[in-house]
Amino acid sequence: MSRFLLAVIFALFAGVAAAEVQESAYFADRVAKGELPPAAERMPSEPLVVDLEAKGRSFGTPGGTLATLVSRDKDIRMMVVYGYARLVGYDADYKLVPDILASYESDGDRVFTLHLRKGHRWSDGEPFTSADFAYFWDDVANNEELSPSGPPDFLRIGGKYPTVTTPDETTVVYAWESPNPLFLQALAQARPPFIYRPAHVLKKYHAKYADAAALAAAVDAARVKSWAALHNKLDAMYDFENPNLPTLQPWVNTSDGKKIRHQFVRNPYYHRVDSHGVQLPYIDVVEMEVVAGGLVAAKANAGETDLQGRGLDFRDIPILKKGEADGKPYHTLLWANGTASQIAIYPNLNTEDAVWRDVLRDVRVRRALSMGIDREAINRALFFKMAKPGAMGVLPKSPFYDEADHKAWASFDPGKANALLDEAGLDKKGGDGIRLLPDGRPMELIVEIAGERQEEENALQIVTDTWREIGVKLVMRPLDRDVLRNRVYAGTTMASAWFGWDNGIPQAYTSPDYLAPRQQEFFAWPKWGQYYQTNGSAGEPPDMEPAERLMTLSHDWEAATDDGKRSEIWREMLKIHADNVYGIGILAEAPQPIVVSNRLKNVPEQAIWAWDPGAHFGIHRMDEFYFEDGRK
Repeated sequence: MSRFLLAVIFALFAGVAAAEVQESAYFADRVAKGELPPAAERMPSEPLVVDLEAKGRSFGTPGGTLATLVSRDKDIRMMVVYGYARLVGYDADYKLVPDILASYESDGDRVFTLHLRKGHRWSDGEPFTSADFAYFWDDVANNEELSPSGPPDFLRIGGKYPTVTTPDETTVVYAWESPNPLFLQALAQARPPFIYRPAHVLKKYHAKYADAAALAAAVDAARVKSWAALHNKLDAMYDFENPNLPTLQPWVNTSDGKKIRHQFVRNPYYHRVDSHGVQLPYIDVVEMEVVAGGLVAAKANAGETDLQGRGLDFRDIPILKKGEADGKPYHTLLWANGTASQIAIYPNLNTEDAVWRDVLRDVRVRRALSMGIDREAINRALFFKMAKPGAMGVLPKSPFYDEADHKAWASFDPGKANALLDEAGLDKKGGDGIRLLPDGRPMELIVEIAGERQEEENALQIVTDTWREIGVKLVMRPLDRDVLRNRVYAGTTMASAWFGWDNGIPQAYTSPDYLAPRQQEFFAWPKWGQYYQTNGSAGEPPDMEPAERLMTLSHDWEAATDDGKRSEIWREMLKIHADNVYGIGILAEAPQPIVVSNRLKNVPEQAIWAWDPGAHFGIHRMDEFYFEDGRK
C-alpha cells in the first residue's frame, strides 16, 4: 500500500466525528473558574480519534498518578520517549501513520506535504502552526550561532538540503531534488528530531526578534556567554527539563531543576481522544522518581512502581517473580527484546593509539576476538539458556535474517582464534602468555563500559577468562555513561561494550544508515560518523574499503525507488558487517522484564521492548493505559 493511500486512510479516520468531548475531572475547577477553555474547545477541530475496541483494548477511566523510576535526573526525557507524540509514528504493526499530523502526502519520496490539525494548540494554549516549522528551519537549523553544523544530517541528501515552504497555517512542504526515503522514519524515532519549535516562546530569546537590552539582561541572569547559549539551554524539546517550554506530548513537565521526584501532568490541549469522547491521556499525573540504578529492581519488588522496564534486566526476573508470589500488587511480563545484541564489544577503529588502531583494523584480529568468546557458557551462566548466542545481526523477526550471518565468526574456537592472531603478526608473547603488540607492549585490551548492567560485567568476566586462552588480556573499566560516550567519540578508548544496534527488526523501508559509518553513536567508528554528521567539519573520512562500500550502499538505498532494491542493499550491508565483525555480538533475545501494577490496564501482555523503533512503552501507547478505578 502506498504512503499516499495510507495518508488518505488515516486522514479520514482522524476526521471521524467523536462523541461530545467529556471534561476531565482534573481540569474541571480550572474550567469552572475560566482559567481554561472547555475540553471541546481545547481539542483540534479534527482530533485523532482512537478506536480502542478495534485495537482489542478497553475504554479507560481517567485519573490517577502513575509511579515510575529512573536512575539519572536527566532521564526525565524518557517522558518524551514514553509519551511518543510524533508528527508520524509507528503503529503496533510498525507501520508509519500520522499522529500529530492530520495527514501527509509523499511524491516519490522527494516532496513531502505535511498537513497539521486545524485548531491544534501547544500545551500553553497557543496555536501550533506552520510558523513553528518555519521558525525551526529559518531561525534555528540555519542559524550558524544556534546550529554551527547546519540542519540535521537526515535532511541532507546528496549533500543538499530541502526547500521548506509553508503555503498556509496548516501546511508544510519539504522538497528535495533526490528521494529522501528516511524522512518519515526519522520523525518517528524514539528521539525525534523536532523539526518544529514553539516560536512564540523561543523568539523572545533570539537575537533576530528579541529586544536587545531585554535579551542581554536575560543572558546575564542565566549566567551564559551568549544569546545562542541561552536559546539552546531553553530549547529542551527532547531533554524536557524546561517546564516553561510548551509541548505537544501527552504529559507536561512541572518540575524545574534537579529533584528526587519529577511530576508530569496531563496536557490540556493533547490531540488524541477515544471514540467515547474522553480526551487522552487517561492518567492524570506521572511521577518519576530518581533512584540509584541498583535500587530499581528492589523498589519494583517492593511495589513502589506502577510501570517499569527501564533499569530492569533479565537477572532481576527471580526477585520480581518472588515479589509476586509474596502477594505484592504487581505482575511481571516478559517482553521480547528488539535490540540486535544485548551485549556487544566494539573495537574502536578510530582510537587515537596508533598501534592499537592498526591492530584493531586487521579483520583477523576482530574475528579472533569474536571466536575467543564462549557464548554458550555466558548463556548458561547468566541467562539460563533463554538467550540466543551469536554474532551481532538482525533478529529472526526481520526479513533480512540469515542464519549464516548469525553464526559468522561466532563459534568458540580458541585454536582458530590463536591461528588468526599469529597470522596477524601477533605471534610473540610475554612470560605470562599474553601476546605482545608490535611496539612490545602486552596486548591488554581495555574495554570501557557504562557500569550500569551487572549482566554486562558478568559476561565480560567470562570473556576475560577465554580471551586469556588466546593470549589477550581484557581489562574492564566501568565509567559513567556520558563519560564513556565522550571518550569513545574523542577516540580515547580502545574498545567499549554496549548494546547492539537499537533496531534488530528492520524492514525494507527502514533506513540502513546505522550500518554505514554515518553516526558517531556506533562505537566502532565514531570519527567516521562525526565526519558525516558534521558534513566534514569534524572527525575523519572513512579510509577502509568495506566501510567506504557501506557508505555507497547507504546512498544507493536512499536513491532506490522500490523495496526489492532496498532489500538487496540491506542484505549486502549485513553481509559486510558479518564478515568484518565491526561489532562483536555475544547474544540476543533474552526476555525483558516489565513490571506492571495489577490495577494498571491496557498494557499488552506480549510486546517488544525496543528503543528504536518502538520508544520502549511509546509504540504501545502509554496514554491509553489507565487504572481500573481511575485513582491511585
